[in-house]
Amino acid sequence: MSILTEIRKPVEKEMRKFESYFNRTMKSEIPLLRIIVNYILRRKGKQMRPLLVFLTAGLHGNISEATYVAATLIELLHTASLVHDDVVDDARERRGSLSVNALWNSKIAVLVGDYMLARGLKISLEKSRYDMLEIVSAAVQSMSEGELLQIQKARRMNIREEDYFKIIRSKTAALLAACTACGAKSVTSDAATISLMKDFGENIGMAFQIKDDLLDYENNGLTGKITGNDIKERKLTLPLIHALENSSFSTRRHIMSIVRNNKKTKTDINEVIEFVKSSGGPEYTAEKMNIYHDRAQEILSSYPGSDVRESLRKFINYTISREK
Repeated sequence: MSILTEIRKPVEKEMRKFESYFNRTMKSEIPLLRIIVNYILRRKGKQMRPLLVFLTAGLHGNISEATYVAATLIELLHTASLVHDDVVDDARERRGSLSVNALWNSKIAVLVGDYMLARGLKISLEKSRYDMLEIVSAAVQSMSEGELLQIQKARRMNIREEDYFKIIRSKTAALLAACTACGAKSVTSDAATISLMKDFGENIGMAFQIKDDLLDYENNGLTGKITGNDIKERKLTLPLIHALENSSFSTRRHIMSIVRNNKKTKTDINEVIEFVKSSGGPEYTAEKMNIYHDRAQEILSSYPGSDVRESLRKFINYTISREK
């Protein structure tokens, strides 16, 4: 049994029901849109974000229709952001299949992403969930700002450690914070609880993204991306940032000349990876990751024991122990 299957157990029935609930929200009379939406739905990922919504709701009360609305809003936002990200990055693949912009074109991909965001707005209004719309809208704003900051910094290749944390907090962490805040909001109106859960999700998101960046330096053959792919794409993540900030001027200049080169060889990429490893980049990054992991576990430990709490504990551990 996979760890995610185990984690899903307390909300397995609700997650199965959610799949059909979500699919119904994506119905359209436009033939082209139906084809593209069906293509996206057939290639859905692990559904970790809706799972986090349901588990957080279950931690605070009985799952209701409001929880399904919350999970739908989050999944629409997440899917739209992936479609838009592929356009921004000019990515040709997503989860081992051709991306929407590769199969159709960038204009269509942007419009499909816009459609999903609009569906989220409409569902919120139809169900009178203005409170959840407020949470999700703030996440969309944060994610957009984070993406623009990353693009600005990437152009000049001057991302410092503080910039890195600001970017991942605005992007990955903001979305997971919205998951936990909306999950809690679907079963309680207590402002302190919702704020605590937002903090809880943000810490999980920070740990999750740091682990994702760490995987780029782990050659285990299981990662969802090629080892050194961030280097190939000229992305400065924490392992490399830390190594550069603790190296001599001449070494830093040499490594950055490799990273800036658009035609890097495998030897070039391996040189950067070895530089990062010899400079303690992965170890330093793991320390930072564990700080956020521990903060999330500390928040969770304030709740009484239950199957849901145990699943959330495993969920947090999974974010930093996964191999892909």
